[in-house]
This record gives sequence, structure tokens and C-alpha cells, in this order.
Amino acid sequence: MIKHQIYQQIKKITCQIVKEHQPEKIILFGSYAWGEPSHDSDVDLLVVKETENTRETAKEIDGSIFPRPFPIDLIVYTPAKLKRELNLEEPFVSKITKEGKVLFENL
Repeated sequence: MIKHQIYQQIKKITCQIVKEHQPEKIILFGSYAWGEPSHDSDVDLLVVKETENTRETAKEIDGSIFPRPFPIDLIVYTPAKLKRELNLEEPFVSKITKEGKVLFENL
């Protein structure tokens, strides 16, 4: 699958997640966001959603993505956790929010 096709599939998956799970924000990070994907890169997504259990929500979202044309690594944060991590200047989250590509944001 060529890069252009993968980005089209990422858009479709984003729309599917928004429709089925109503997140507040979805950010693409990792090699596809940085513009350096290799043939074995996965697609990394941070989904920001109000939820009681982020792990369970991540499993639900991950399980709902079908068809799955490439590997996806999905992380779910609540808005409060994202804010807390940013306030602590946690490097992983800071890099995602500064350099990642916002695919969806419910303003």
C-alpha cells in the first residue's frame, strides 16, 4: 500500500472512530505524523475521550476498526489526564501534542 492510500485509510478510520465512539480529539503521531514511515511502520493514534476506563475504551475502539489495512497502535487518554501530563511537561505527550497531526477535534 502506498503512502497516499494509507493516509486515505487513516482518514476513513478517523471518521469511523468519531462516528462510533465520539472522542474529543484524535491525534496522529509517530512515523506517519513525522513524515518518516517505513514499510513496517504502524499507525499511532492518541484518542482523547471522557471515559471511566481508558484501557477498556482502547480495546473497544481497537476492536471496532474493521477492516484493518495496517497495524494500529491506539492510546486513549481522558481530557483530564492529557491536561495533567501536559502540565507536568511529560515528554511523550508533549511531543505528540506539539508535533502530531490533529485528525479530529470537537471544539
